[in-house]
Parts: sequence; C-alpha cells; structure tokens
Amino acid sequence: MQSCEISGDSTDDPLSSGLRRKRQPRIVVIGAGLAGLSAAKALLESGFTDVTILEATDRIGGRVQSVKLEHATFELGATWIHGSHGNPVYHLAEDNGLLEETTDGERSVGRISLYSKNGVAYHLTNSGQRIPKDVVEEFSDLYNEVYNLTQEFFQRGKPVNAESQNSVGVFTRDVVRKRVKADPDDTEAVKRLKLAMIQQYLKVESCESSSHSMDEVSLSEFGEWTEIPGAHHIIPCGFIKIVEILARSIPESVIQLRKPVKCIHWNQSVSKEIERVADHNSDLPEEDKGSDVFVECEDCEFIPADHVIVTVSLGVLKKRHESLFHPRLPEEKVMAIEKLGISTTDKIFLEFEEPFWSSECNSIQFVWEDEAESESLTYPEELWYKKICSFDVLYPPERYGYVLSGWICGEEALIMEKCDDETVAETCTEMLRKFTGNPNIPKPRRILRSSWGSNPNFRGSYSYTQVGSSGADVEKLAKPLPYAESSKTTPMQVMFSGEATHRKYYSTTHGAVLSGQREAAHLIEMYQHLLQ
Repeated sequence: MQSCEISGDSTDDPLSSGLRRKRQPRIVVIGAGLAGLSAAKALLESGFTDVTILEATDRIGGRVQSVKLEHATFELGATWIHGSHGNPVYHLAEDNGLLEETTDGERSVGRISLYSKNGVAYHLTNSGQRIPKDVVEEFSDLYNEVYNLTQEFFQRGKPVNAESQNSVGVFTRDVVRKRVKADPDDTEAVKRLKLAMIQQYLKVESCESSSHSMDEVSLSEFGEWTEIPGAHHIIPCGFIKIVEILARSIPESVIQLRKPVKCIHWNQSVSKEIERVADHNSDLPEEDKGSDVFVECEDCEFIPADHVIVTVSLGVLKKRHESLFHPRLPEEKVMAIEKLGISTTDKIFLEFEEPFWSSECNSIQFVWEDEAESESLTYPEELWYKKICSFDVLYPPERYGYVLSGWICGEEALIMEKCDDETVAETCTEMLRKFTGNPNIPKPRRILRSSWGSNPNFRGSYSYTQVGSSGADVEKLAKPLPYAESSKTTPMQVMFSGEATHRKYYSTTHGAVLSGQREAAHLIEMYQHLLQ
C-alpha cells in the first residue's frame, strides 16, 4: 500500500455535504462479536439503514464460542453471566427463557453454576495427598481477607507502598506469606502446605483475570472493576444463544463473513490508489469518492464510510495498530493500547467414560509443594502443564456426561495451544494420576480445548489493568477519532468498542454489550434530526 495523501476537500462543517443533504450516514462495524452486534442492533432499531458489519471469521460471536458435542454444549469462550441486577446479558437470557433449564441450586447467589450444588473442592498435592478440608478453609479465609485488601487501594484511595511494586501478585504473596509464617497455631508442615497454596490461588486468579501472572495486574487499579450484584448463571443451551438473539433483528445482508479488514483510512487520508480503484468502480457514487473514511479489506475492496466502529480485541490492536489505521493513531491512544493488558485463558475439556472422582468433588485443585517459596509463575516450556491450576467437574452429569474442565493461562497457555490433542490429553492424564495418587485413571475418550492466544483474530481472551495502566487508559482507548477539539471534519469517524473499552466492566460479556450500545447511542444522538 502506497502512502496516502490528505484530500483537500475538508470543510468547516462537522458533517459532510452528503449528510447535510440528509442522506443516511454510512456506518461500518468491524467485528461481529457481542459489541459489534449490540451496536448494529441499536443503530438499525433507531432507524439507521446503511449499516454494514465486517467479520474476519466464518462465524458470528467473537469470543463467544459454544460447541455442541452429542447431547451437551461446551463453552470454549464466554461461559458465565456475572450478576443479574441491571446486566443486559442476563436480561436477554431471562426474557428469552434461556435460563429455564437451570435448577434452583444453579441459580443460588454466589455459586458458579457449572459446579456441583453440594460439592467441595479437592486440593491435592503433587505427592498424591489431599490437603485436609480444615486447612483449606483456614487458608481460603486468609486469602479472601487479603484479596479484599487489594480492592481498597482503588476504592478507598489508599497509597501503594514501594514494596508491593503496585502489583496484586507481589502484594498478595507477601502479605499472605507473612501471616502464614507468623501463625503460632500451625505446625511447620501445615505452614508449608499453606505457603504452597498461595501460588495455586494466584494461578486461579490469573485465569480469572486473563493475565500471565497476577504480578502483572495493577494493585492501585484492581478495585475499579465492578461486580454486578446477583447470582452467576450459565446458559445450558449455549452462550451462543445470546449472540443469535442480538443478530435476530439484523438482516443477513448487513453481516459480511470472511471479510477481514486490512486498513482503516480515516480523516480524509484517501490515497491516490484508493481514488484510482474508485474511479474504476462504476458502482461507487461520485459523492463516495471523497469520503472521510475508507475501510480497506484484505480482498482489495474499499468501503466508504462516515463512521467506523472498531470492536476488535485489545490483543489485535496491540499487534496491528500501526498497520490497521492510516494515518496512525494518536500517541495518547497508542500508549493506552500498549499499557493495558491482555493475555490468554484457555480451557481444556476432558471427557471420561466413567468418573474417577467422588460424587462430592466439584473440582480438583493442583498444589505443587515445591512452590512454597516461589516468586515467579513462569515455567520452562517443557513444564507448561504446571500452570494448569485446576480441573472443574461439570455439573450435572446428566447434561454434560463425565467431563472435567481445566484452566490454564498466560505464556504456558500459548505453549499448550502449540501441542497436539494427544500430547495435551496424555499430559493432563499423567497430572491427574500424580495428584490423585491413582495410577489407573484412564485417558479421556475425548478432548476439546480453546486456542484464543494463537488465533490471529483475537490474540488473547480478555483485558485487565496492567501495572502502569489505569482506568484513564481505558477511557483513552474508547475515545473516538478524530479528537473533536482538533478537527473540523466529520466527528467520530473512528469509534472504539469492546470489553476492553469499558472502564468498570472490562473482561465481561456485559461490558462488551454495553460498549456497543454506548457507541451506537453517540451516533443516534448525533443524527437524531435525521431519524425523526
């Protein structure tokens, strides 16, 4: 692609000549995930008629991916509806009867509904021993107490001391270790177990935060993420049903699948090459040739637009922001993209002919005794499996069969993604044999796993506030281009949506939906005179 020249057709009117003539604005949404579909749905329902969704893959849903195997549906991506009160995803599911299959127990407050109603977590060591339940409960109480302290730095404006390095992981490990070692009632053996459990709990936390390590998560900003009150829920027939509901009112012609975008040419930076292509395209009206924005697709099509809503993941922005936008993004936005964090959280589903776990067991937690004094949660490539924090028992078995769901995150998840199914299944089986002390556990009859990190259309699972970043960076990421104070051209040419752009609800499906609705609302307000 040759460098673009700035068109000399700029105007002092913030809306282009075509829009002054009251034609419908052309809006292109990049990405058919929850954010993109929510934006398009809101625009179409408000009266916009020229809306196009460009989706790079062969399916809609983005980081929602439900896979049906025989009688059960498994979630490779988004799994839970976190909270109910005011949660748009919950209300979509509830209004459409998607939660009717769940039991009273599965809808109880504070319980993740994939787990057995009355079950308990088995914390097992690499020597094949189960840590006594009372020891686990004591440690869990201590860990949760310290976790609550991590929230106070943001929520109460507490200053962060230098020792913590402004890191959730460093702070948590240091405080919990000191308290464990200072407990006069524990034997040295119990203290050793509790010290080893610190790393296991931090691995779980890393999977939930989608960070390589909690050492990389900002302590001063950790408490800004906001939990919606109410129970956690699953959708037994698949989270993809939420996607289908959002897409239901969107005409098929609006969504173009297998349509990856190469570059967004904004602020009238129309190159001679685009003009040449436009001149040879008889279908392109004359007024489109001076458009403020052109979306260049990988198949060489140039799509004129007045507004583009970009919903690609933070991982894609990190990798491609230099080539994806012309002119390049303002330095402030580039810095926000670089500061904010995203990593990979993957699932490994193992299906067995029969359960080798007891009926009361709802998860198997892996505690490595040699990690009692470890500082790092990074492993050599050949030891990637040590980052698997646990396997959860999917419940009820009548729905799922006898299935365990493993969790792994960070760089080790990327290594796992490079392995073949046979290697991963064999490695996980050996791990389960080792920690349960049962050498007769058979290999699973089937394995299913995600690969969000190596997928070039996602490059990670979801975002977090990395050390050195803040909620202000989320706001900068969401800020539309060109910046209003510096431009006399059409405002909000390039807009940004997706979970990473929601300051309070980043990393969640409701954050993605709300961000799409937010950007649509900006355009609805701008064009309310056309929509009346």
